[in-house]
Amino acid sequence: MLESTIIRSFLGLALLVVLPLIATPVVSIRVAKAQEKLKLPLGLQGDAAFIPDDNLQTPEKIALGKMFFWDKRHSASGTVACVSCHQSNHGWSDPRQFSINFAGKPMPRHTPTIVNRLFSDQQLWTGLRASLEEQVLKDLNRTDEKVVEHLGSIPAYQQEFRKIFGHDLEPIGVAKAIAAYVRTIVSGNSPYDRFVAGDKSALSTEAQRGLALFEGKARCVSCHAGFNFTDESYRNVGVGMDKPNPDLGRYTVTKNETDKGGFKTPTLRDVARRGPYMHDGSEKTLEEIVAFYNQGGVKNPWLSSDVKPLKLTAQEQKNLVAFLQSLTGEIDPEVGNPPPLPQ
Repeated sequence: MLESTIIRSFLGLALLVVLPLIATPVVSIRVAKAQEKLKLPLGLQGDAAFIPDDNLQTPEKIALGKMFFWDKRHSASGTVACVSCHQSNHGWSDPRQFSINFAGKPMPRHTPTIVNRLFSDQQLWTGLRASLEEQVLKDLNRTDEKVVEHLGSIPAYQQEFRKIFGHDLEPIGVAKAIAAYVRTIVSGNSPYDRFVAGDKSALSTEAQRGLALFEGKARCVSCHAGFNFTDESYRNVGVGMDKPNPDLGRYTVTKNETDKGGFKTPTLRDVARRGPYMHDGSEKTLEEIVAFYNQGGVKNPWLSSDVKPLKLTAQEQKNLVAFLQSLTGEIDPEVGNPPPLPQ
């Protein structure tokens, strides 16, 4: 029973360790000390991956982590799973403005996407967590005691955990397994990627004009830079800063005055799949996002120098939205298929 469960869970999950995406161009890189090669879809760069030396990718670990990710028994109340907020059919984010936690209360910020977190070390809107492993281990929806109580009492989990880690189930190993799985949630081979690779029919004329704006007049590339369309830095763009008690974002982590109201620049890959947007979920559509930046954000003492009125025409705003939609890529379907969970 266990072996068949693990095998079914793993099929297709070897996106990053064994098999390339079918009919999708890939690039391969060798991770330090790893025996397997990463296999990434067109447009992604393996040399930018963050994989800790003490948590290398293996098929078995990824398959186990996927089950933990989808299992509500990972939470303190047994009522929510990681996938409850990071929904695979909604860009690995949440269609709700605020997710509901294990206690049935709304979360203070909108759930960010976990697409392409392979390419980032710091996690959350504020960079509070230094790695995916730390984020899972310190997630407020679970406790060490409940993880061991709920998951450690399941014989199939204990058996597979011992095979992978060499000892009984414990919180750090669970966090490592989930992090390994999350690193397989990668999106590439978008129309934009195919266009850059030489297929000039991959982008519509409108999207091509949007690309020119993205790199030029709209200055989006100042923050959404590189192949993953983010420089992984933190900026104040004014969201919520006109409220009586605004969320100070990155400042809550660093206590640096210049970080007040700063939040991480998110990847734009698959952005069309995952509204609402911003750390407070205040912008519902891509059109609203473009309009927000076109007006120059919301003025406040800590507003980033990168945020200024863009003076885009209505048609230019439409072109920019068309380009953002062209960043919708492909994720191996098996990565997002619910796994059978042991009882």
